[in-house]
Amino acid sequence: MFETTIAGSLPKPAWLAEPDRLWAPWRLQGQDLIDGKRDATLLAIKIQEDAGIDIVGDGEQARQHFVHGFLENIEGIDFAHKVEMGIRDNRYKAMVPTVTGPLKLKGRVHAMEAQAARAHTRRKLKFTLPGPMTISDTIADRFYGDQVKMAFAFADLLNQEARALERDGVDVIQFDEPAFNVFTTQVADWGIKALEQAAAGLNCKTAVHICYGYGIKANTDWKETLGGEWRQYETIFPAIAKSRIQQVSVECRNSKVPLDLLALLKGKDILVGVIDVASDIVETPEDVVATIEAAMKFVPKEKILACTNCGMAPMHRDIAAAKLNALGAGAVLARKRLG
Repeated sequence: MFETTIAGSLPKPAWLAEPDRLWAPWRLQGQDLIDGKRDATLLAIKIQEDAGIDIVGDGEQARQHFVHGFLENIEGIDFAHKVEMGIRDNRYKAMVPTVTGPLKLKGRVHAMEAQAARAHTRRKLKFTLPGPMTISDTIADRFYGDQVKMAFAFADLLNQEARALERDGVDVIQFDEPAFNVFTTQVADWGIKALEQAAAGLNCKTAVHICYGYGIKANTDWKETLGGEWRQYETIFPAIAKSRIQQVSVECRNSKVPLDLLALLKGKDILVGVIDVASDIVETPEDVVATIEAAMKFVPKEKILACTNCGMAPMHRDIAAAKLNALGAGAVLARKRLG
């Protein structure tokens, strides 16, 4: 009960990439970079195990960014001539590659890190992929001329890689869809269908991560405009509840999401975000228990997993590690008190 996991990314070692940054440039090249990515993946697994995390992940150590790390092995995308584009309804701008032709996988995308992680842990293994709606909001289109058509093309490629990850021994495949709470009306129109297409045919657990973003200034500033209650999920939770996706990751710690909205996800496992990734204040085990207990008013305890609010890539490594320790210790305490 109250299994622990992470939303996705962890900070990278300073020898691999510039620290404390999103989209951090690599500090290695060629074979050294490949070896460094693998070493960092194994280190991320070890850090999670030491913290008592039950369902570990690769920490996205081999990816510069959670979306572009998937895109780098796809034909039909031009990375050489990036363009500036507004992301998440122009919340912030980023330099993004461009779709210039039909999309096709060049081969496996995440085989190295998934297989390395599986070979070096006996714990359940989760792997994250960007969702099709979020990809379509994080890349420029100069070929399809239709965001929905392009998103479904990406869904097909995601499904190919997801099936391969399952064969690698991955226990949970999570699709990250932060765009879901930005383009809320489109979620029921086509977002859920694209997500289900990405997850089609999988026998492992499937999850979707929706949140209010990394703890970067653009996101924290945006949250300040959302008022006393963040109710975007009220629109999209009913559609997610009807989907075939089994688990939903929700930002709960220090968020203004009304927890009663979790009741709209009846039947789903809820990855309750008990760790705030937008603050350097390290939670106590008591804090973790309090957030779990608050969620239990609306979610059966056997359906609750304890998680981070979002990825931790931009955080200081020592703070991220301390927060993981709090997550593990807090879950142990919750099992004693509430299990």
